[in-house]
Amino acid sequence: MRITVIGTGYLGAVHAACLAELGFEVLGVDSDPAKVAALQIGQPPFFEPGLADLLTRVLATGRLQFTTSLTEAADFGDVHFICVGTPQLPGSNAADLTQVTGAIAALTPLLTRPCLVIGKSTVPVGTASNIAELLTAAPAGAGVELAWNPEFLREGFAIEDTLSPDRLVFGIRSAQAELTLRSIYADAIQAGAPVVVTDFPTAELVKVAANAFLATKISFINAMAEVCEATGADVTELADALGHDPRIGRRFLNAGLGFGGGCLPKDIRAFMARADELGVPEAVEFLREVDSINLRRRDRTVAAARELAGGTLVDVKVACLGASFKPDSDDVRDSPALHVAQALHAEGALVRVTDPKSITNATDRYPHLSYVASPEAALAGADLTLLLTEWREYREIDPAAARPLVAKAIMLDGRNALDPQAWRSAGWVYRGIGRR
Repeated sequence: MRITVIGTGYLGAVHAACLAELGFEVLGVDSDPAKVAALQIGQPPFFEPGLADLLTRVLATGRLQFTTSLTEAADFGDVHFICVGTPQLPGSNAADLTQVTGAIAALTPLLTRPCLVIGKSTVPVGTASNIAELLTAAPAGAGVELAWNPEFLREGFAIEDTLSPDRLVFGIRSAQAELTLRSIYADAIQAGAPVVVTDFPTAELVKVAANAFLATKISFINAMAEVCEATGADVTELADALGHDPRIGRRFLNAGLGFGGGCLPKDIRAFMARADELGVPEAVEFLREVDSINLRRRDRTVAAARELAGGTLVDVKVACLGASFKPDSDDVRDSPALHVAQALHAEGALVRVTDPKSITNATDRYPHLSYVASPEAALAGADLTLLLTEWREYREIDPAAARPLVAKAIMLDGRNALDPQAWRSAGWVYRGIGRR
């Protein structure tokens, strides 16, 4: 069985490399010649821990190649994974399906022999049925079948999540499609990964429902942080107590700047838009408040910074530690860290941003901000310091060693990732999110 992966962005590049690691012959396909050329020599277009090494290893085996030719892919593959992006449609909450429909439209007339097309892109419910209808126009006719196999990757853990998934969901219409999927994921299934075999709409809903639940849990604890700030309670201790309840659990109960990136924000908005189209907007109305709480957390962090600066941010030197939306990633899409840095700049602060991996991407998005390569350079002469992305490098900063670098030892911990006692003992004014 030979496999193509159409779309070599974050999902596709990782998926292609992992399939080759599992022993399959894989052809990655992308319309961007520069991206293809870089991948062909083992250079991923983004940072993901371990991916560059994995690409180098599997490219050397000859099992992984990349191309810009869909014709070559159609001739090559017995299975075609669709891994293209579904960003938020400009001016709307809805998902932009241009890349998905474009890939299917271009691939369909080239499918001259039986094959299985497998969707992995996150799409609104109902999309798979529409794609299955489009595929009936393929020259191979009924020999071309569709399955839906949603991804559940966490940036920073994508290789682990692909090779050792916590569950596999197969949206299928035939026993043969299930057998093919089970063959592809045989190693993970043998290792104990649970398999849910279902229909197209359920498979499509699993991913967006999971993201909606996670977003709700994160926004819930951030709402509790607001109450804690008003009452003097400590949200971290509150989360610890809640987490002992097995019905709730401790994961994703960390108050802070909230979620960002290329998945959760746009996926919950697309879910709301699709519910509107289906005539059941009230079913996910709560997600509007989830989104609102998440965005409000950023504004409240800016307000806290202003308060710590004495009521105005004009000409205040601010060190911003972190630009990516989460650690172990260079992704700055809808980054809470950059949102806050930009807002501080807009109020007149003299902002210096640092990040281990995402300065290039951040500069592309916010070229007017000032960027430095190291936390020491960011801290130099700072009147106020904000931890905005909880990179290990920043969590492990020695507050006593950092104290002489700054003009004023004031730390606003936007991720509740630091030890308040250690920072206060070193002479810092420490403020967390919803913490004493």
